[in-house]
Amino acid sequence: MQLTPNAKSLALRFRDNLVMALRFFSRLPTGGGPHERPELGRIAVVLPLAAVIMGISPVAVLVGGAALGLPAYSAATLSVAAMVVIGGAMMEDALADAADGLFGGHTRLRRLEILKDSRHGSYGVAALCLFLLLRVSALGSIIAIDPLLAGLVWLSANVAGRSASLWLAVDLPLARPEGAAATVGALPRRQFIVGAALAALLVFLGAPTLGVLIALPVLALVVWSWGRLCHRLVGGQTGDLIGAAAALGEITVLTVLLIFV
Repeated sequence: MQLTPNAKSLALRFRDNLVMALRFFSRLPTGGGPHERPELGRIAVVLPLAAVIMGISPVAVLVGGAALGLPAYSAATLSVAAMVVIGGAMMEDALADAADGLFGGHTRLRRLEILKDSRHGSYGVAALCLFLLLRVSALGSIIAIDPLLAGLVWLSANVAGRSASLWLAVDLPLARPEGAAATVGALPRRQFIVGAALAALLVFLGAPTLGVLIALPVLALVVWSWGRLCHRLVGGQTGDLIGAAAALGEITVLTVLLIFV
C-alpha cells in the first residue's frame, strides 16, 4: 500500500522526532543525518518509544546473563552498567548534581551555582550510589523470580520515569536563562499529555496491572512533590532537576511494581 503525501510527511516527522529524542537522551548511533536543534515539544511525544529503544540492549544483557547462568545480582549489575553507558550517564549525573545543588547550598543563588558545578560532593555521591544500589537490588530480586518479567518491569519503570519528569518543564519556569532546559524550548501541555498517555499505555502492557494502577498515581505524587521542592529552593527547573526527576520516578515505579511481582 502506497502512503499518501500527508502520511509520508507524518512518518518522516515521527522518525525525525525519534532521532532527535535518541540524540538528546542517549549515545546510540542514529545515522549521519543533520542534527536539528532539540525541541522539547517534539521530543516529549516520542520519548516513551525512545526509552524503549534505549532499554533494549540493557534488557537483553539482563535476560541473556540470567539465561547463561549468571547470578541474579551479577546480571542486574551488568544490565544497569549497559543502561548507564547507553544513556551517557546523563540521568545519573543529573541526580548527583541535583542532590548537591538543592541540599548543599543555603540560598537560591548558591544552589544554582552548585548545580552548574560539574564536580560532585557528598550529597551527590550518596544519591548516585543509592540510585544504582536500588536499581540493582530491585532488578536482582525480580530476576530471581523471572528474568523476562524483570526486563519488562524495568523498561516500564524507565519509560514512566522519563516521561513523567517532563512535567517540571510544563509546571515550572526556568530557574536560569541558560543551560540544557533553556536550549530545548518550552513544553506545551498538550505534547506532554500525548507523551504521558503513550508512556502509560506502554507501562500497562509491560507490567502487572494492579501494580501499575498503584505505581502511576504514586509516580505523579513524587514528581509533583519534587517539582514543589525545586520551585521552593531554586525558583524553577533546570535540565539537572528534570533528569533527577526521571531517576526518582524510575525508582518509584520500580519499587512499587516490585511489591506486586
